[in-house]
Amino acid sequence: MRELTCLGARSRFPWARPTEGVFMKSRGFAILALLGALLGLVFALTSTLDYASHLDRRLHDVTCSFIPGAAATGEAEACRTAMYSPYAALLRDSYWGGIPISLFAVGAFCFFAGFAIYLAVAGQAAPRRAVLLFAGTGVTPALVSIGMFVISATRLGTFCKTCVGIYIASFVLAVAALLGLATLSAKHATDRPRPPGSLWLVLALLPALAALTLLPAVVYASAAPDHRPYLASCGELKQQPREKDQLLSVRGQSAVKPALFFEDPLCPTCKAFHARLKGEGVLSRLDIKLALFPLDPSCNWMLDTPLHPGACTLSKAVICGGERSLEVLEWAYDEQERLGAAGKSGEDVLKGAITQRWGADMGKCVDSPKTKARLNAHLHFAVDNAVPVSTPQVYLDKKRICDEDTDIGLRYTLKHLAPEVIR
Repeated sequence: MRELTCLGARSRFPWARPTEGVFMKSRGFAILALLGALLGLVFALTSTLDYASHLDRRLHDVTCSFIPGAAATGEAEACRTAMYSPYAALLRDSYWGGIPISLFAVGAFCFFAGFAIYLAVAGQAAPRRAVLLFAGTGVTPALVSIGMFVISATRLGTFCKTCVGIYIASFVLAVAALLGLATLSAKHATDRPRPPGSLWLVLALLPALAALTLLPAVVYASAAPDHRPYLASCGELKQQPREKDQLLSVRGQSAVKPALFFEDPLCPTCKAFHARLKGEGVLSRLDIKLALFPLDPSCNWMLDTPLHPGACTLSKAVICGGERSLEVLEWAYDEQERLGAAGKSGEDVLKGAITQRWGADMGKCVDSPKTKARLNAHLHFAVDNAVPVSTPQVYLDKKRICDEDTDIGLRYTLKHLAPEVIR
């Protein structure tokens, strides 16, 4: 009798019916979308703040973690590589460092977070057209993330954890947006379908998405400092290269501008700088005089502590390359981690790696007194010009490029100091 009474109560009073399923069907996708949007917003803001911190022209730690809000660290090569790459920002010619693309993610995730809150509050009363628009636009961050993932895999060869966090958040948002489509055909306990909604009101959300996506970038651009006064403030070359300095000549196929580089084959910063020049299409436009400057006290008397053990031996190999010096240097950059480990294991191990790749004649040349004397001439040339004991050091004509202008500000600097090398 008691059971029948309870059943009767359920049939007579709608409020007594279970509502959990109704809530999840009409609002669950919106709650999931809100979580994805907020997660993406945190990662995008973190990336943007890391980027913007470098506008003071100093080197800062970078956040590189799957954990939102993790502390910045100096051990963040993958994220620093992504930051310095040509794909991290737009309008690099017009603004020092460009406009970081993470700013567009900040605006987009803000829009989707607000849209998700509206759909969650409205529930089944949210118009069908609003849900359809959310489904159509909610997948766009995931599509952009796929493109950036491919670039990271094929062009950068590494994955920034902060970027991966944005990718994950984008896919959570996309899944939630597609789940929203299921609510358009589902029947709920109220048997009340979603209203169609005003077409014009829903279409007004599209310009809102565009405006919110662009707004952070516009604000950033309007507040970006003018770096032009600093570009030529780091001094000039005191002594032009002479024949006795025996520098290497690396002339690009379409060279239009003379340049002087001081590089170390085991220097990660040199490797990244070289990759940026190639990525920007600048390397082929330069007529380079290359001075080897290994940060290794086995040949460099300006150092007491070896920063890059084995760099002297590799520098000799680059010299021995002759007309193929650039090829040998790029091989050293490509194999830098392995060669660096070999250098720490001992000179014989490193020489073995060199001869395995370039042959026994290269090994003989590396041990030649003539090669040692030529490397020594490079180091004396660095002393004559009071070059800082760090690499890379870059000169365009006689002007020294500031260290801070060789990474995220490189294209902006070249645009103002050597516009002819920018295609």
